[in-house]
Amino acid sequence: MVFLAPFIFIGIIIIFSSFFIVKQQTAAIIERFGRFESIRQSGLRFKIPLVDRIAGKLSLKIQQLDVIIETKTLDDVFVKLKVSVQYKVIKEKVYDAFYKLDYPHDQITSYVFDVVRAEVPKMKLDDVFVKKDDIAIAVKSELNDAMMTYGYDIIKTLVTDIDPDAQVKEAMNRINASEREKIAAQFEGDAQRILIVERAKAEAESKRLQGQGIADQRREIARGLEESVEVLNKVGINSQEASALIVVTQHYDTLQSIGQETNSNLILLPNSPQAGSQMLNDMVASFTASNQIGEAMKKQKPKKLDK
Repeated sequence: MVFLAPFIFIGIIIIFSSFFIVKQQTAAIIERFGRFESIRQSGLRFKIPLVDRIAGKLSLKIQQLDVIIETKTLDDVFVKLKVSVQYKVIKEKVYDAFYKLDYPHDQITSYVFDVVRAEVPKMKLDDVFVKKDDIAIAVKSELNDAMMTYGYDIIKTLVTDIDPDAQVKEAMNRINASEREKIAAQFEGDAQRILIVERAKAEAESKRLQGQGIADQRREIARGLEESVEVLNKVGINSQEASALIVVTQHYDTLQSIGQETNSNLILLPNSPQAGSQMLNDMVASFTASNQIGEAMKKQKPKKLDK
């Protein structure tokens, strides 16, 4: 039994080595004496010990390869593009993917370089930014035709970054800043013009309402004076006496209102008791003189016509 123990141990190891596990979304390639035998999918699998071996495993998941290419545009600007290629091994073509191509990354990179350096030199720098999707579609079309033979499916290609030369980028930023400042100045000018117009409209409306208010105020004052004179006439006071009484009353009302304002610096001159009657006499004399001048002018006009 002591001599059999090593053989039993070796037998157990060989039995356990006959089983292996393939992970999900993975394919294992089995070779027998150096020749392709089979492809094993995920799960617990069996191989003949010392005869079969696992030559390699391929992931069936979607993978991404980032390729950075430097090239020149139609307007002689050097630019770096970052192209992201998403690809996967076709499940039915694991054999081709494993045996026909040793370095898929290098192969994909070469095709990306070839397509980008053929497409970008046909475009100006601004068009490269605008038509980046067209570049990605061209890369995907070229890669699909080439890599399908090797068992690879190109899921999607994306131009994820466009980086022009530093001096060109600085110039572009200055141009954009100038354009934005120009637009901002235009908006500010329009806003200022609108503000001036609206302010003028508001001032005109304020003047109109102010004039209307003054007119209404004077109209009401005149109506009140007329009613006051009529009331005084009914009690035997003639129009001149009534006018004198009203002027004197308003004069003293004004003095009273000024006296009520403690912080007022206004002084009404003259403020003697005779001020009201003097003011009325001056007004009557002015009206009389005006009427006389008007009558004289009417009499002179016919004489000029007779001549």
